[in-house]
Amino acid sequence: MSEAITVKTLSGPEIGKYIPDLARLRIEVFRDFPYLYDGTTEYEERYLQTYVESPESVVVLALDGERAIGASTGLPMEDETPEFKRPFLEHGYDPARIFYCAESVLLKDYRGRGIYKRFFEGREGHARRLGRFDYCSFCCVQRPDDHPLRPADYVPLDAIWTRFGYVKHPELVATYAWKDVDQAEETEKPMVFWLKPLTIKATSPTER
Repeated sequence: MSEAITVKTLSGPEIGKYIPDLARLRIEVFRDFPYLYDGTTEYEERYLQTYVESPESVVVLALDGERAIGASTGLPMEDETPEFKRPFLEHGYDPARIFYCAESVLLKDYRGRGIYKRFFEGREGHARRLGRFDYCSFCCVQRPDDHPLRPADYVPLDAIWTRFGYVKHPELVATYAWKDVDQAEETEKPMVFWLKPLTIKATSPTER
């Protein structure tokens, strides 16, 4: 492991050359709890084309030399699937005013070195430069406390996300299906959203 970690920001078509690296990282990192995702390269590369095709997407990529060791993705919520936009529409938010910070993946050996924070700063900075968003948002899968594959030392990242300025919104819930590592078929999981205002004037629908 080198000390020469570099972080670069990519957008739109320039993401294309890194699709195989992003697919590899997602499959490896998301196999762990809480996602337990049993993914395939074919699906991941197809899914990641969304970021290539969205001109205002972003990938914050961490490299150890030439090797991709982590990445964080984002795009305007209006470019996301209906499943992700639905809870915002139901609660009076305008998806066109929300930048969706999709996923952050970082190999275990590189954690605890400030890279994760740079992922969030990179995505939020990109959203601010675009100049039309009130919020950044991401979501996290909700697993029961007694899940059989929950590690004894597992600690949710809620405290970190709160420190980064995000607030959990239990009323904003989407469902998404994938196959768990210990299951034969896909099952739907609840995904709860967190929000962070990008401007001091951003207000929730109930405050307008």
